[in-house]
Amino acid sequence: MKKIIIHFFLTLFFLSGLVNLAQAQENSQIYFFYGIGCAHCVRVEKFFEEQDILEKYPVEKKEVYFDKDNAVLFNKILTEKDVPINERGVPIIVIGDKVIVGDKPIIDNFVIEADKFLKQVNETTIGETELKKIETNKQLEPKIESDLTLIAVIGASVVDAINPCAFAVLIILMSTILAAGDGKKALKSGIAFTASIFISYFLMGLGMYKAISMGGFSDIFYKIIGWLAFALGLFNLKDYFWYGKGFLMEVPVAWRPNLKKLIKSVSSPFGAFSVGFIVSLILLPCTSGPYIVILGMLAKNSLQAKAIFYLILYNLIFVSPMILISLAVYKGFDPKKAEEMRQKRLKTLHLIAGVLMLAMSIVILNGWV
Repeated sequence: MKKIIIHFFLTLFFLSGLVNLAQAQENSQIYFFYGIGCAHCVRVEKFFEEQDILEKYPVEKKEVYFDKDNAVLFNKILTEKDVPINERGVPIIVIGDKVIVGDKPIIDNFVIEADKFLKQVNETTIGETELKKIETNKQLEPKIESDLTLIAVIGASVVDAINPCAFAVLIILMSTILAAGDGKKALKSGIAFTASIFISYFLMGLGMYKAISMGGFSDIFYKIIGWLAFALGLFNLKDYFWYGKGFLMEVPVAWRPNLKKLIKSVSSPFGAFSVGFIVSLILLPCTSGPYIVILGMLAKNSLQAKAIFYLILYNLIFVSPMILISLAVYKGFDPKKAEEMRQKRLKTLHLIAGVLMLAMSIVILNGWV
């Protein structure tokens, strides 16, 4: 049955190709209808030989006195051209919409009408080619735009993923559970905490995306998103050059003692999963900047199905370092060393985040996505 279906569709494809080819040939063909024994037709044939017409022009000769199929085609074409029956004698030349009847009119007008016709055919072909190029470019524009959106999603999620806030919270969590001497429980707790962060961030993002979409999206708001990305980039660069001066692009210092108490109260994977939802709200001021920028872009450029895909991708990249840290600690990596590494590279992380956010702002403000 599968072979029959495949053969059926291949046959249809082949036949449709033949039909299209036949139609293309018919549209660019010049027909010369004649009859054996017709003296006027002989004069036209002699003219064609002397002027080498059959070599220069796409003329198809059709004998109608003895060839039934040619006679049917003859009447079909002339009916389409509204030529009365009493005027359907040979020789006749059909050039596009032009019908020339009689030997003298054909000899006098053939070259002029044929050149005019072929010029129109060539211009139409060139026009169609250019139109196809334009249509292809129009089709490529959404693809390019989609590619830039994907790059922006990956870039912003990387900024979020290297955010010092999330690293600090996870390291404290893993250290607390490892203090009880249970490595497997620490791994499960790390994974549960990560899953909770992923779910909560995804749901918050989806809700914000729908709210922005339902509320309508203006170009002014999109510009605001671009300038927000620019500001976040500058603030992160400030934390690289002047770390600790003014405010930080991290969890507010006043919140940290309570956050540590909350995390250190966790003693099981279930507790880690539950605390993850609360912690996600605390982390939101620290990590929401790139997320809001991406949500604004998606609300402007993406339908819901594609936006959901991008949100899933974003949050998978966002939580991937948490998974890696959980696995590393489970394999014996000391959480204290992880915290030391985080502290040493804080400024570098802010530098990377700042550069990426500034690049995103340039893309948005220039309307490239």
